[in-house]
Formats: sequence, structure tokens, C-alpha cells
Amino acid sequence: MLRAYENEQLTLVRESARHFSNDFIKPHVMSWDEEQYFPIELFKKLGEYGFMGILVPEVYGGAGLDYQAYITILDEISQVCGSIGLSVAAHNSLCTNHILSFANEEQKQRYLPKLSTAEWIGAWGLTETGSGSDAGGLATTAVREGDYYILNGSKTFITHAISGDVAVVMARTGEKGDKKGVTAFILEKGMEGFSAGKKIDKLGMRASETASLFFDNCRVHKDQVIGKEGEGFVQALKLLDGGRISIAALSLGIARGAYLCALRYANEREQFNQKIFNFQSIAFTLADMATKIEAAELLIRQAGQLKDSDKRVTKESAMAKLFASEVAVEVSNESVQIHGGYGFTKDYPAEKYFRDAKLCTIGEGTSAIQRMVISREIKDDV
Repeated sequence: MLRAYENEQLTLVRESARHFSNDFIKPHVMSWDEEQYFPIELFKKLGEYGFMGILVPEVYGGAGLDYQAYITILDEISQVCGSIGLSVAAHNSLCTNHILSFANEEQKQRYLPKLSTAEWIGAWGLTETGSGSDAGGLATTAVREGDYYILNGSKTFITHAISGDVAVVMARTGEKGDKKGVTAFILEKGMEGFSAGKKIDKLGMRASETASLFFDNCRVHKDQVIGKEGEGFVQALKLLDGGRISIAALSLGIARGAYLCALRYANEREQFNQKIFNFQSIAFTLADMATKIEAAELLIRQAGQLKDSDKRVTKESAMAKLFASEVAVEVSNESVQIHGGYGFTKDYPAEKYFRDAKLCTIGEGTSAIQRMVISREIKDDV
């Protein structure tokens, strides 16, 4: 398939990610999903291929690639398994990218080489049970005592909460609602007072580990603060612009995977002495699916291009995330429908795409939040 934006390097990246996904992920997709197994050994291999430090410069042990390559890698992996795509996205765009974007040189030297090679798995803690997407309403506190901060509270729905070796965590150092009252900290597994809860049993994305984090008088040295005290909220908002591109690319891969399995089925399944693709209702549905996937990719590529140019991308990333995530849900739903009764069974992959897709309209902010962000950005466009 000819892609107008693709160059020789991007083609090589796509082929590498595709071969990796088919060789190392595809044979295990359903067993990992059914057992809700987080395959740490796979992520070590992903690190060997450079897929765990995609955006990290080579000087820190990363692949030194751009957002176009990042989108391509997530697309290819997520076509095979949304769970693995989600974990790759969370590790790269949240924990690792927070340190890359805002940490000091000493912190970068300490953490980025290990994160980029997957020697360490990264987690990122913002969401809480009470505040959800209200980042300014955090209940987790960090109280300064000499050279240390004492953290108390919890985070929920944290990817890699159990298996993560390092976590970037936002805690309140000021008053609730104060945008300058949130600070980002780097925590390492094994710190006293820092623990994880049990794995959350999820509808989809089951091979991507999700759990809560707990802080019980956890002492964190001031050297573990990212940036300055009070900068965590602004850091998180800037980071989520890139995070939306990640979830959009994840959505793209899931949509494309669901579409391709429906297309294959339509060209194999016979009814009334002909392939069901020959029925106009099926063919037209597939045409709509293909068109929406292409439109979603163009929005994502535009956001990626702006990000690579170091330009403001809040509106474009929100648009890409909103459209692509809703396309993923719609396309995966149509894929199940085209499969008919078989789409409701685990004999075909359509049902897994259907289950995985829904997270895309929730993670990195719900569709309603994306519409709120977009509406705020377009208000003065007249």
C-alpha cells in the first residue's frame, strides 16, 4: 500500500515492527489475554529492538526516532495485539518521555538508558480514584521534611504498577486546585512505603498490567523531584499532548487490525454460492471502515509532524485521539457484525479487537474531555 508520508526509513521501521509482531506477539495473543498475563520477557526483547526507547536520543541508549516512526511502530504492534501496544505506548510516552522532557541531566543519565532497553519497566501515576481526569484535584500529598518529601495517598488504573521498576508520580505539594501545587517525583521499586495493589481484572487490554499504587509515609529525596516543586501539573498537561498521539496510534492499529480480519473473512466466507464481500451491504461497510481509518491516520500523522517540529499540538492531538479512538470502536463493532455469529466467539480475533478498542475512548482522557479541549482551542477561530 502506497503511503504518501512514508520514506525509506519509515518503511524499514514498519517492516521491523511488523516482523516482530508476527514472530513474537501473534502466537501468544489469546493465551496472554485469557490468562491476563503481562509478558515481561517480551518487553525485554522489545527493548533489544529499540521499541522501548523510541523517542529517546541514542546518547541515552534510545533509538533516536521521531513521532512518525513512533506512530508506525504502535500501529503495527496494535494491529496484532492492543494490550502490547498499550504497554509500549505507556512506557514510551508517559514515564520515559516525562523524564526525557523535564528531568535534569543526572536523572536522564540514571534512568533513560535502563528504560530505553527495558532493563527497567516504567509506570506513570496521575489518576486517582476520587479525581480521575481532574489533575488539579489530587488527594495524594507530598509534605517537605528537610531533604525529603513524605508521600501519602494512592493512584489507580496505573499501567505497570506491579511490574514497573520506576514510576513518575504526581503529588500535591500545595492546595487543591492550584496549578502550581502539584510536583512530579521519580520513585523506584523497593522504596519503603511504596507498594502496588492487585492486578485489575479488565474487559480488554488484559495482557497490559493495570493496578493501583500506594504511598504510606513514603520518603522521597528532593533529588527525585522532576524540574522544580510545583511544576508537575504543567509538565503533565504538556506530556498528555504527546500521550494523545500515542493513544490515537494505538486506536489506529486496533481499527486496522479489526478491519483487515473482517476483510479477510468477507473474502473467504460464502453464502448463497458467493463470497459475502459481493453483497453490497458488506462491501459498502468495509469501504466506510477503510475510509475512516485513512482519515484517522492523516489526523494522527499531522499531529506527529507538528510534534516533531516542536510546535504546539494540543488541538491536533486531541482531534486525532478523539477521531481515531471512536473509529476504533466503530470499526471493531462492524468487524464483529461482519463475522456474524463467529464474531461473538473466540475462534476469530474480531471479539478481542472489540473488547480492546473501548479503552481507547477512555485512556488519556475520555472523548468528552477531548471535545472540551478542542472546543477551548477553536473558540477564537472566527
